[in-house]
Amino acid sequence: MTVPMWVLLGFAAWTLVVLFGTVGYYRWSRILTGRSRIGEWQADIPQGREWYRRAMRAHANCVENLPVYGAIAICANVAGAGGNFLDALALAVMSARICHTGVHIAFVQTDRVTSIRFALFFVQALCMVTMGILVAVTAIR
Repeated sequence: MTVPMWVLLGFAAWTLVVLFGTVGYYRWSRILTGRSRIGEWQADIPQGREWYRRAMRAHANCVENLPVYGAIAICANVAGAGGNFLDALALAVMSARICHTGVHIAFVQTDRVTSIRFALFFVQALCMVTMGILVAVTAIR
């Protein structure tokens, strides 16, 4: 399996870790201790502590970006695109994703924290665009 495909698997795993380790943990700990009812959780109403709401948004952001990265990684695999540069870009996407999620959940969103979070997102986006271009060039040849 190629590095971009391993990163795809890691990205999917990270998305699940964020879901179960934050949102799931918070909800189920409250349900199992009788502090909340199972039917009380609604997506369109702000509920829970601030870090929980940030975790919800961080998980949604993982879910939004996973298919984009997945399409690029799968196309790279089909096109036979590879090499150290593509691998490094894939690893940079994963590293920036983990850091982005951590910053999103762990810190109150001040201007400084939001700027750091945006920089990490921008790294991911730039790497994915570059990967897409490399894959397209390989596929055209």
